Amino acid sequence: MKIAVLSVNPKLYSTERLLTVGRERGHEVECIDYMKCYMNITAHNPVVIFEGRPLTDLDAIIPRIGASGTFYGCAVVRQFELMGVYAVNGSQAISRSRDKLRSLQILAKEGIGLPVTGFAHSTEHIGDLIKMVKGAPLVIKLLEGTQGIGVVLAETRKAAESVIEAFRGLKANILVQEFIKEAAGCDIRAFVVGKKVVASMKRQADGDEFRSNLHRGGSATKIKLTPEERSTAIRAAKAMNLRVSGVDILRSNHGPVVMEVNSSPGLEGIENTTGVNVAERIFMHIETRAEKGVKKDSV
Repeated sequence: MKIAVLSVNPKLYSTERLLTVGRERGHEVECIDYMKCYMNITAHNPVVIFEGRPLTDLDAIIPRIGASGTFYGCAVVRQFELMGVYAVNGSQAISRSRDKLRSLQILAKEGIGLPVTGFAHSTEHIGDLIKMVKGAPLVIKLLEGTQGIGVVLAETRKAAESVIEAFRGLKANILVQEFIKEAAGCDIRAFVVGKKVVASMKRQADGDEFRSNLHRGGSATKIKLTPEERSTAIRAAKAMNLRVSGVDILRSNHGPVVMEVNSSPGLEGIENTTGVNVAERIFMHIETRAEKGVKKDSV
């Protein structure tokens, strides 16, 4: 099969792994910088062009869309979908996952466990918002943040009020969430491919840091999920219509709660921690799904 990995940097670990494993499995795989693609949007003959070459012979694409390139990246993925190319993650699913508020609303609709979350535009109701999420300490998140950037733990009500007012003064959109103290700086990353959790790890925050992202110095260990955690991860991925995703879960006193569903989860941490060849699982999924054809998201 001819498969393109949509990535701005072929030297990133995840991109290199996908290129290597795909070629080892006998596929013709190349890295396409989606930010350098351009499109011919016309009736009956939509085309994506890269470096002057129409990409009309691809069987599948693996989108690795960065947060800063979400709008244009999703437009490129959508164009491939219109061309009938199988996308591991569709444009709408990627767009949903990048909108923290929308994704939480979708997960809530499906009855998936979440931290108590508040959202408001006006600063007039800060007190009620803080009360809604069980008071301080609480977590304040920028909707546009990634990899733990734009996430603040406010330990007191006064600190929470100050941070919320400062963010709103900058016209930033924020979420206010219950702080799951019993998680003790740990979260779980469940890597879902198709309808299965193929690998999972526990991430522990470093020292006094409450964010467990590996990019922020957190450590990781292999973990076996409980049946409820496994079911939660699969249901969350399905709700977002993501065929490849990283589902981040916290263990709370009232069961597993989903923090985020990532549409471009990194492979380095999960593969090195668990020893699972996750890249291979992605290609196995493509091999069984792309040729049969699947019901696509409406574009």
